[in-house]
Amino acid sequence: MHQGGEVVLVSTPIGNLGDMSRRAVETLEACDLILCEDTRTSARLLREYGIRTRTRPLHDHNEDRQIPALLEALAAGQRIAVISDAGTPLMSDPGYRLVRAVVAEGGHVTAVPGPNAAVMALTLSGLPPHPFMFSGFLPPREAARREVLAQLHAAECAGLSATLIWHEAPHRLAEMLASLADVMGGDRPAAVARELTKRFEEVRRGTVAALAAHYSEHPARGEITVVLGPPLQEDSTATDLDTQLHEALRTLSVKDAAALVAGITSLPRRTVYTRALELAREKK
Repeated sequence: MHQGGEVVLVSTPIGNLGDMSRRAVETLEACDLILCEDTRTSARLLREYGIRTRTRPLHDHNEDRQIPALLEALAAGQRIAVISDAGTPLMSDPGYRLVRAVVAEGGHVTAVPGPNAAVMALTLSGLPPHPFMFSGFLPPREAARREVLAQLHAAECAGLSATLIWHEAPHRLAEMLASLADVMGGDRPAAVARELTKRFEEVRRGTVAALAAHYSEHPARGEITVVLGPPLQEDSTATDLDTQLHEALRTLSVKDAAALVAGITSLPRRTVYTRALELAREKK
């Protein structure tokens, strides 16, 4: 790939237009093309800073189709910026497939860092800042959402201890928090960050159960990030799933051991069975 061509991932404000950095403006002005998650959304920001660089949409439905032509432009020495509707590109936004293709071709990728809602919510939450795990959006449907949470809880039972972060749509917040309370434990500390950097910025902290109760009575508005603290030390299921399975597997079949431990820990039987199979294979 031509030495002069490069992709620049440019972070943009998550709400307050004043958070646009001078380097971000200069980079967007100097690029040959700006790839936008939605050109209509980005138009306001570009107008605000007098940026006249041509734009083109890059979203989940057209990213694969665009990549060959973009690789040709990069090979010809063009400098291409990628921005999302808000915040850091690729984080729950398009661009990953393009970056992967450019890296595979030996091309150059760099970034202009800046606002990120997940990290801002984490720092404001009052919960342990590291390690943390950001998982984008949970599935919108209740059954699929609970399945993903059950897998995370099983990972916690096997030793994962991290602050967990998700984005959520306001109309799903109350039911998402209810799922968190049911699957991960209602007494876990958590925070809901809303409208970060905007006029009505709010961070509400409390147990998952308390937050679920609040938002079931007071529907939320705006952009939302949910932060869940790591498992409580006294939560025995967070530390002894493998211990219990090892003990059960000494005398029971994988199926019976999984059924027994699932009953003790209140974890989904299928999740426990999968872990029991893994442990049984490791012993061989």
